[in-house]
Amino acid sequence: MVPALFIFGDSLIDNGNNNNLPSFAKANYYPYGIDFNGGPTGRFSNGHTMAELLGLPLIPAYSEASGAQVLHGVNYASATAGILDITGRNFDFISNTRYIFFVGMGSNDDLNNYLMPNYNTKNQYNAQQYADLLVSEYSRQLTTLYNLGARKFVLAGLGRMGCIPRILAQNQMDRCSEKTMINNLNANLPGARFTFIDIARMFEDLLTNYRSYGFSVLDRGCCGIGRNGGQITCLPFQTPSVNIMFGRKAFYGDQSVVYPMNIQQLASL
Repeated sequence: MVPALFIFGDSLIDNGNNNNLPSFAKANYYPYGIDFNGGPTGRFSNGHTMAELLGLPLIPAYSEASGAQVLHGVNYASATAGILDITGRNFDFISNTRYIFFVGMGSNDDLNNYLMPNYNTKNQYNAQQYADLLVSEYSRQLTTLYNLGARKFVLAGLGRMGCIPRILAQNQMDRCSEKTMINNLNANLPGARFTFIDIARMFEDLLTNYRSYGFSVLDRGCCGIGRNGGQITCLPFQTPSVNIMFGRKAFYGDQSVVYPMNIQQLASL
C-alpha cells in the first residue's frame, strides 16, 4: 500500500530500540511479551504495539535494521523519548514523498517531566503555557521532517493520562489537546498531508463502554502496587487488545477518531 513506513515515538511504540542502550527503560524481559511469539522483544506490551496494527507493513527496530531493510522503513521509537530535548529526542531518517511517517510522542513530556518533582518545569510554566511550548516545538520538529522530504504524516494524540493508574494514585488531572496544530500544518506546508489519531476520544469510548469491549478492570495497573496499582509502578505496559482496537479505528475510522482522513485513505493518495 505504501513503499515504506517510518516511526518516531516513545515507549508506546518502541519495538526494541532500548534493548542495548544504557537505560532502565527496557522491556526485554517478562511479563512483557508473554503473548508474543518468541517472548519479550523490547516492546512495552505483551503483544504488538499500536503502530504495528495500523494495517501497514511491519518494520524492524532501527537498532536491528541493516542494509536494504532501511529502504522499506524502520522504527526509531525509544522509551522515555519526548518532544523537548530535556525529555528526550530521536529524529534521524531518510525520506520519500510516498512514505508514511508515524509520530507518537508527548506523554513523557508530561509524565516524566512536567509532573515529576525533580523537574523545575512546573515552576516555569502553567499547564496552558507548557502545552503551547510543546505544540510549538512539535510543529518545528515536524516541519524539519517536511523540509527533508516527508509528506505523509500520521500523528498519534495523547491518551487520557488522568485515567492511568499512576496519575489516579496521585489525584492528578490530565489536559486536553486540540486539532489546531494539524490544521495549521496542513494549511502551511504545501503538499503535506497530516492525519491525527484522536487517542483521547478512543479512550473515552473505551472507558465508557469497556464491558462491551470485553474488559472488566478499568482503573488498576497490571503490574504495579498500591492505590490503583499505580503508586509504585512497573514500566509502561500496554494491552494488545486495546492496540488492535485502536489500530483498526485509525485505519478504517471516521473523522470522529481520525482526522481529517483515516490511514487507509492517506496511504491511497
